Amino acid sequence: MNKFMYQAVKEAFKGVQQSHGGPFGAVVVKDGKILSKAHNQVLKTNDPTAHAEINAIKKASKKLKTFDLSGCEIYTTCMPCAMCLGAIKWANIKTVYYGASSKDADKIGFRDQKFYEKNNLKIINIDRAESLEPFKV
Repeated sequence: MNKFMYQAVKEAFKGVQQSHGGPFGAVVVKDGKILSKAHNQVLKTNDPTAHAEINAIKKASKKLKTFDLSGCEIYTTCMPCAMCLGAIKWANIKTVYYGASSKDADKIGFRDQKFYEKNNLKIINIDRAESLEPFKV
């Protein structure tokens, strides 16, 4: 097993054993060294954004004192959800290694696959002119 994925799996077990959240762990690596490790903490924090990847990105950013994680890679025990993929892209991480698929997550009660299929959200543009004012500062 890859040594970084091994650490991600250990984090996933840690989170599950402590009832922090789902079976998800992530590790951010730069230049062959682990910057951060994290697991899902959605249940612990009552925060739907407390996914392993988000938590690992936050820790790595804090450690490096930058939001730009260019040159980093992320190892995660499951294919990142749409939210986590967005965070990975915003952090400028170019390589993602994952273990389980979103279909595997669906089989144990998660709904990751639905986010890749059909968007059932209503997205309505309102008050654009007023909302653009802070863009002009």
